[in-house]
Amino acid sequence: MRISVVTLGCKVNQCESAALTEAFAARGHTSVGPDEPADVCVVNTCTVTGRTDYQSRQSIRKVVREHPDATVIVTGCYAQTRPDAIADIPGVSLIVGTEDKERIPDLVAEPLPERPRRIVGDPAGIRTCSAPPLDRFSGHTRAFLKIQDGCNAFCSYCIVPYARGRSRSLPEEDVLERLRRLGRNGYREVVLTGIHLGAYGQDLEPPTDLARLLRRAETAAPVERLRLSSLEPLEAEGVAETIRAGRRICPHLHIPLQSGDDGVLAAMNRHYDSAFFAGLIRRLVDAIPDLGVGVDVLAGFPGESENAFLRTVALLEALPVAYLHVFPYSRRPGTAAADLPGQVPEAEKKNRCETLRALSQRKRQAFAERFVGRTLSVLIEDKRDPATGLKRGFSENYIPVLVEGGPGAAARRIVPVRTERASAGRLFGRVAP
Repeated sequence: MRISVVTLGCKVNQCESAALTEAFAARGHTSVGPDEPADVCVVNTCTVTGRTDYQSRQSIRKVVREHPDATVIVTGCYAQTRPDAIADIPGVSLIVGTEDKERIPDLVAEPLPERPRRIVGDPAGIRTCSAPPLDRFSGHTRAFLKIQDGCNAFCSYCIVPYARGRSRSLPEEDVLERLRRLGRNGYREVVLTGIHLGAYGQDLEPPTDLARLLRRAETAAPVERLRLSSLEPLEAEGVAETIRAGRRICPHLHIPLQSGDDGVLAAMNRHYDSAFFAGLIRRLVDAIPDLGVGVDVLAGFPGESENAFLRTVALLEALPVAYLHVFPYSRRPGTAAADLPGQVPEAEKKNRCETLRALSQRKRQAFAERFVGRTLSVLIEDKRDPATGLKRGFSENYIPVLVEGGPGAAARRIVPVRTERASAGRLFGRVAP
């Protein structure tokens, strides 16, 4: 059969879609693109915001419309939290929740009823981290590896713990073997990812932690470089020395702030204040040379006054961060924040997001300018920059780099690039001799 997998959302979802694609291939099926004829279409959904719910529904309807004769299977976090809404979409054959996502390649062989079949359990009971080994990560120069799933934090705005269940980790030996496997298949960089990555190892027996895993990966050297996805503020400092002392772990951390106002942070059920966060970022930047720090920030949380928002802007302006990921608060039914008073109007959320995104652009440019005239190690991507036609890649500290002229910038290779100028948060340079 011809199998199409459409993925929305986070790196963890992308890992799981890649695993599904390989599992189908192992059973003799053929992977096809979303615009090609398909016998089975899998839509791996996201529910982190109201917008991603909408995008998930739109993707499902598009797949049904463009593949009227295909078996349409919907899985992912939106399928877990809103199976009834998906069942109301004509053309869906099967709805599969978090626990049973891996079973999809076998489920397609079973007879399906006229009405959508639902296989959606309670993710709170899941105790193991499912991460089948991957040989390929189609369409990506760097591979993603899920080493942790679930979350115990229950931030008041977040629906993800209800979709993913409790925190659980992949054993260290399994992580190292999967890294070796990806390295053997030509991947120079692997991004370690999870829903709550900093909680890695706390559930294992005996317990371990992310820093120990990174030290073992540094010694084993299964790939040329490792990158970390998002780490919570209370956990980021635990890996700082490992990054500083090592050679393979990229000097790049993504740390969610969410708000720079202490009252808003408390209402979000975030267990730190703005002074702690500011001190953390400064200590990390002082400790790790050339560190690039990205920050998540949430605009328009219930009760966020104009002054509270301005405190967030002022904090971020003062901190040595490289870029921001900006999100408007999205009311998620079933979360504690959904019923809080002081819901911020959508127009005001939009204005606040625009202010933060403009700040992010300035931060990106200022950070890139620091590295003009330097030689950086850049992983060259398969695809060229569509606007300039130049080869492109990312530095270790996650600056986009465009490579002008000359041979030597082969795709999927880490090459030294001498930078010459910065524009719009990107560096331009040439392969160093």
